[in-house]
Amino acid sequence: MPEGDTVWQAAARLHTALAGTVLTRSDLRVPRFATADLTGRTVLDVTPRGKHLLARIEGGLTLHSHLRMDGVWKVFAAGQRWSGGPSHQIRAVLGNTDRTAVGYRLPVLELIRTSEEQHAVGHLGPDLLGPDWDPDRALANLLADPARPLGEALLDQRVLAGIGNVYKCELCFLLRVTPWLPVGDLPPGHAAQLPHLAQKLLEVNRDRPVRNTTGLPRPDFFVYGRAPRPCLRCRTSVRVAYQGDGAGERVSYWCPTCQTGPAPAGSQHRHRRTTY
Repeated sequence: MPEGDTVWQAAARLHTALAGTVLTRSDLRVPRFATADLTGRTVLDVTPRGKHLLARIEGGLTLHSHLRMDGVWKVFAAGQRWSGGPSHQIRAVLGNTDRTAVGYRLPVLELIRTSEEQHAVGHLGPDLLGPDWDPDRALANLLADPARPLGEALLDQRVLAGIGNVYKCELCFLLRVTPWLPVGDLPPGHAAQLPHLAQKLLEVNRDRPVRNTTGLPRPDFFVYGRAPRPCLRCRTSVRVAYQGDGAGERVSYWCPTCQTGPAPAGSQHRHRRTTY
């Protein structure tokens, strides 16, 4: 799933391609907005908000999209062949005389009033890469439910916006605790450090073509996707297990030696392939 840094990059590409230009092509391929025509209107800006994208358009309109698992916005030069999936997966087309932005597999796409953006993103916590970033508020949100497992709290966009499964696993490793540790059991120093560390990880990666949390040329991650390979610190095999219930279930990677705290029973012997 795209995380805050990936969405920030997508917004930057769309802003560069569309902002300040008049739309000469508009095609929203979702039933509710299929008749909407944005041609002749100027794109004012494209702004990320956590994992959401807000394309603000002349006339007080905002095209709100969310990429979720495999949605993507691609930008093409005039005359360039589109590539990003079959045509039936295209959900939105916005173009000017020089560039065309094509949204593939967008599970969330809606045209709303700019004045009503809060209905779409007002529930989000402080944005790690946004102007509203507030580490104290983020920390207060995290500590509001002391019994909640840290991994689940980090993925809750109402707590702080922008963290996905990769950063969840890497943050827990850097803090030396398992994703199942209750938030209230975090050592005070670790808890205070967490918002700043999370913001730093996303900030240093927002301009990188390939995400990296280790600071090494290879590997890119300390634990994410590395089971059952050895931990970079202690050489213990990295573990993997699922965390959460039902639709909210996500895979978690951790080192049982470097990270203290609870873990699923029998997880030291379990290794599942994952596409997260």
